[in-house]
Amino acid sequence: MLQSFLQGFAVYFIIWWMTLFAVLPVGLRTQAEDNDVVLGTVPSAPTRFRAVFVFSMTTLVAALIYGAWYICSTYFGWGFDALPKIGPSFTN
Repeated sequence: MLQSFLQGFAVYFIIWWMTLFAVLPVGLRTQAEDNDVVLGTVPSAPTRFRAVFVFSMTTLVAALIYGAWYICSTYFGWGFDALPKIGPSFTN
């Protein structure tokens, strides 16, 4: 029971971490866009970092992706073995 929980948490954490980098630029306003470039920073730096928005959106999107993965793996039996093999086969 604990092992399956930890495996599920590990999959969710990987999905959450990858989703974080997809959500980071959503709604981002740069200093150049706001015409308020602080001395010593690059113009593409964000005006303000909205951590609560980014983390909550990441959690929501990752939960939806994890839910779809859970339904596909539990009810339909789809797993990583169902993916096509792209690379070379090293078995005889």
